[in-house]
Amino acid sequence: MEDSDKKIRQIVVISGKGGTGKTVITASFAALAENKVMADCDVDAADLHLLLKPKIKESHQFSSGKTALINQEKCIQCGKCKEVCRFQAVSVNANTVTGKERFIIDPVSCEGCAFCSFACPQQAIEMKENVSGVWFSSQTRFGPMIHAKLGIAEENSGKLVSLVRKKAKEKAEEVNADWVIIDGSPGIGCPVIASLSGADCALVVTEPTLSGLHDAKRVIDMTRHFKIPVLLVVNKYDLNINMTQKIEEYCHKDKVPFIGKIIFDKTVVEAMVRGKTVIEYSAGETTKKIKEIWMRLQNEVCGRKD
Repeated sequence: MEDSDKKIRQIVVISGKGGTGKTVITASFAALAENKVMADCDVDAADLHLLLKPKIKESHQFSSGKTALINQEKCIQCGKCKEVCRFQAVSVNANTVTGKERFIIDPVSCEGCAFCSFACPQQAIEMKENVSGVWFSSQTRFGPMIHAKLGIAEENSGKLVSLVRKKAKEKAEEVNADWVIIDGSPGIGCPVIASLSGADCALVVTEPTLSGLHDAKRVIDMTRHFKIPVLLVVNKYDLNINMTQKIEEYCHKDKVPFIGKIIFDKTVVEAMVRGKTVIEYSAGETTKKIKEIWMRLQNEVCGRKD
């Protein structure tokens, strides 16, 4: 098969809520997989870098959305902008030099709708593009990694996730990788949808609680809506054996492949404290189980007809 026809498999690890162990499992897959590129699409609270310790090779600004800015030289203090702004982003402030009052726009409150710029009779309001984050191309001990950081109080994280996905795919093509392993965002919002776009498979990581099952069902329904094959793993299953059994029963009834369950293991915490994956740190039960899950995941993905 020609390299140009090579199929790059994209696996995204997601969860219905935060704190289920999604990133720990993603990092473990990074340690186990051969010839891969990693991507951290949880840009609102990125933490995959804490385990993979990437060395940044490139950094690029991410711009998204616009914020209104008043040109004080053109402004005639008519107050029309304050009158039309439904987000209460416009306020009156005294100039520290002249003492005269002036209208200013709070960039955090501004939603970038541009209504004030159209309403201004003097055309004194400009819409400036926001630099809302940074994305990175890095190298880890396991291979290339694409990741990002969203600025404080910034929005449009879905667009940044899409950019990270795009750059990860490009990097995989550049290095002729077989896999793109993606740490997705938790929940069912826009960043998760962006994480799933174009994926070959989604692995849902849940925990043995009633809320864990509820949230897993929601994210599975969303994944199926976008026709992405979905698998499920229960992490820390031995904390509630009965609930784990209910989750298994749900998977059997709803035809969701249940590919493994992992015990609650303090070794995982010890590995994280040392900035390592559990695969590197221990040869114990958890490592063995994650290896089994990774093998089953590969078989599920590679065994399907595209």
